[in-house]
Amino acid sequence: MNTLPVIVAVTGASGAPYAQRLLQCLADEGVPAHVVASAAGRLVYRLETGRNLKEDLPNGIPLYGEEEFSAPIASGSFRTRGMVVVPCTMGTLAAIANGLANNLIHRAADVCLKERRPLIVVPRETPLSLVHLKNMVALTEAGGLVLPPAPGFYHQPRRVEDLVDFIVGRILDHLDLPQQLVPSWQGLST
Repeated sequence: MNTLPVIVAVTGASGAPYAQRLLQCLADEGVPAHVVASAAGRLVYRLETGRNLKEDLPNGIPLYGEEEFSAPIASGSFRTRGMVVVPCTMGTLAAIANGLANNLIHRAADVCLKERRPLIVVPRETPLSLVHLKNMVALTEAGGLVLPPAPGFYHQPRRVEDLVDFIVGRILDHLDLPQQLVPSWQGLST
């Protein structure tokens, strides 16, 4: 297994269960993570999961605040597999898409783009304004991947957790990591 860590950023959008499940799956696969969270991200995480983010981190997984610019993930010389911003606020998406590095989340994302490493953002907002859409286009043109938390239903979900697993499975697929959460589409049997 590749031991390069995945950066997981948690911002203040709704969708903390996606981050919670992603962190669990990375730990289960032995993939190290570096986690950075905004103050709003920590708050929403606690409100939506009933737990503090720090409680859900395996031993040895660092958790940085958004102001910690001296963290290793702020530099391109610190090699990673890539970064996932989950959930991603539209403000964070806008900052990343426009090359702003006002905090560690933005800077780590900027590093991934400049180093040509995978950057996946999971924005949670609806409906989308034209500004949101233009920022998503700009991020995509810069090399990022916009992965909205819009699950499919061909896997016959029965619980909310099945819907979360669908999105987390897609994130893992795009990081080229193994996942058993959702089977790939095999077509219709005739």
